[in-house]
Amino acid sequence: MTYKVQKPTAAAQFLRYGLIVIVLGMIVFPIFWMVVTSLKPVEDIMVSPPRFLFTPTLENYAHAIYEKHFLFYIKNTLIVSVISTAIVTVVGSLAAYSFARYNVGDGHVLFFILSTKMFPAIAVIIPYFLIFRDVGRTDIGKFLHLGLDQYGALIISYTVFNLPFAIWLLVSFFQDIPRELEHSARLDGLTRLKVLRKVVIPLAAPGIAVTAVFTLIFCWNEFLFAYILTRKDVSTVTVGVESFFTLQGILWGPVAAAATISVLPMIVFVLVMQRYMVRGLTFGAVRG
Repeated sequence: MTYKVQKPTAAAQFLRYGLIVIVLGMIVFPIFWMVVTSLKPVEDIMVSPPRFLFTPTLENYAHAIYEKHFLFYIKNTLIVSVISTAIVTVVGSLAAYSFARYNVGDGHVLFFILSTKMFPAIAVIIPYFLIFRDVGRTDIGKFLHLGLDQYGALIISYTVFNLPFAIWLLVSFFQDIPRELEHSARLDGLTRLKVLRKVVIPLAAPGIAVTAVFTLIFCWNEFLFAYILTRKDVSTVTVGVESFFTLQGILWGPVAAAATISVLPMIVFVLVMQRYMVRGLTFGAVRG
């Protein structure tokens, strides 16, 4: 008995593509308006109705870069986010592999790790503040830069808060890798460490890349820890954007310029990792 697949009608296709265009418009338009606002002169930003034809200017970018020193916040965010992402990716991969292959803790430890992600950041930020304040006053804290307004405090905070998510995400990727491949490699004489390095990690690379992308985005966009644990020296882009809200009013043009600058590194990173992300998001979706 054969079944004939019915082609969608023209009305159904029009409705489908119309919904796609609407959803894309809702996603893309705020970004488009942010870039347009960053290029507008001050007198054209707050007019009503909105003015679409104007003479572009880079004054807002100059104000954000030279007067507000926004590239300083970009540098701090890059340092903290990249180091934290690297630690989370390495530690999370090793932990997730042990949970996937050896069922460490019989599932209870994994559940406990995941439950820590359920805590809202506001519930732990005060203890974090007190811990880093006291540790920063010690000799070892000063040597490791673990005090307030230092890189170590932010790196540890971001690592601890993002590690449960990375482990939870990576466990499924390692579980999708057939055990038989590892058994064959062991029969060929490879040690367990070499099996992990030469067989498992290359196969799980798309999943690891997806985890790294999400972790970096989380670190880049984090505000509460950066706002409470920093003062001036290691403030990040989210705290830097907040500095444009002054007592005289909101500097909408420089805010839009700063937001555009802060978004660009993430767009570039996602585009570079796009090939691995597509493979990672579809990893294990089709089973034989």
